[in-house]
Amino acid sequence: MDLPAPVAVGAPARVRLRQAVLAARELRPAVAELQQALGLGEPFRDPGVAMFGLENAVFAVGDCFLEVVAPVAEDAPAARYLRGAGEGGYMVMFDLSDLESARRRAKALSVRAVWEIDLPDISGTHLHPSDIGGAIVSIDGSRPYGSWRWGGPSWTGARPEPGAGRLAGVTLAVRDPRATGERWASVLGMPLAAGDGEVRMATEDGWVRMVERPGELPERLVEVALELPGGSAHAGAAAKVLGVRFSLLAGGEDAASATGASLGAATGKSPIRSISAGGTRF
Repeated sequence: MDLPAPVAVGAPARVRLRQAVLAARELRPAVAELQQALGLGEPFRDPGVAMFGLENAVFAVGDCFLEVVAPVAEDAPAARYLRGAGEGGYMVMFDLSDLESARRRAKALSVRAVWEIDLPDISGTHLHPSDIGGAIVSIDGSRPYGSWRWGGPSWTGARPEPGAGRLAGVTLAVRDPRATGERWASVLGMPLAAGDGEVRMATEDGWVRMVERPGELPERLVEVALELPGGSAHAGAAAKVLGVRFSLLAGGEDAASATGASLGAATGKSPIRSISAGGTRF
């Protein structure tokens, strides 16, 4: 199957990595662990996730967000996920200025939507992890662009002055990094680059990386790169919470370059290069 063409070079469409989501069996200890490990403040708790059989906590990191969810109903999708895969990375959420085109590309690729909503200030679609690969992917379109209802009332239809920090990047461990990367890039309309055993997509101010999973472990989000308040005081540090590695960056550090350089030094893999898929050049 030919993949839908990505957004053309120079097109005005924007794609930002806005939120990474972890799943825990119990919310309170997970929140405490994240706060202690990363020095995070008090989170927003969204009552709306009750429709999914969940409770949650959402931490602001600049104008991006880190969320942890825990099931409150035994038949919740997250409860089934935890029984099969255990605690860890669960979902990756993007903010697109042209969501409708991404929805059409997902449909053309037969990637199912498991949930969809259209509100005055935001629209969103959750893509089935079995179809898209790696994790649940949420493609959202904020109005005005840069607002973010899922971050709390102050972000609903508004863009308040954010605090310091940012969500710089995520890494997913998957069975076939190239195939999964091609699907994500095609849906999101992003360029894709590859090295030996990994692929990477660059969002407007962050990155998404796919690496080969070890053995037969579940496909999932395994690493989150954060720039936290305090900048260089955190640079080079790392923490592991709910099985997810958190890499902490200095302010303004190019996370993708830093990660690629460290990976290449450690593994001797080739530099990232552009690739094509389905006859479409990325």
